[in-house]
Amino acid sequence: MIPFWSMPHRVGIARALAMKPSVLLMDEPFGALDALTRAHLQDSLMEIQQELNNTVIMITHDVDEAVLLSDRIIMMTNGPAATVGEDLHIDLPRPRNRVALADDAKYVHYRQEVLSFLYEKQRKLESLNSRRGSSAKPEAPAARHSASA
Repeated sequence: MIPFWSMPHRVGIARALAMKPSVLLMDEPFGALDALTRAHLQDSLMEIQQELNNTVIMITHDVDEAVLLSDRIIMMTNGPAATVGEDLHIDLPRPRNRVALADDAKYVHYRQEVLSFLYEKQRKLESLNSRRGSSAKPEAPAARHSASA
């Protein structure tokens, strides 16, 4: 059962999906939700996307959400002049079960790849930029991803 307080989020998603778009852009749609509600809505989104067979492009800062929902994760560099940093293809079978994936070696590997980019490779890029005299301040790491059938 989906808790009552998630109804506005469900209504917003339902409105967007009512037109059966071939591409749906979602910017941090579950960011302000508690973990349980977020998980329920992520599961609902996966079911709806599978039924509609559309493309969902989702911007998120949540690594687990990115790996769970995506077929492809586009990781961005930091700063006002951000660019595509890495493109990671996620080869996990659908439908996906978050509990089963928690111990899945491929899931853990993909999660580690994203974390490595965000926390290790970004530092190297920032270090190179500071040596070159870049005045851009680093921002919090962000993972952007898309899920498509």
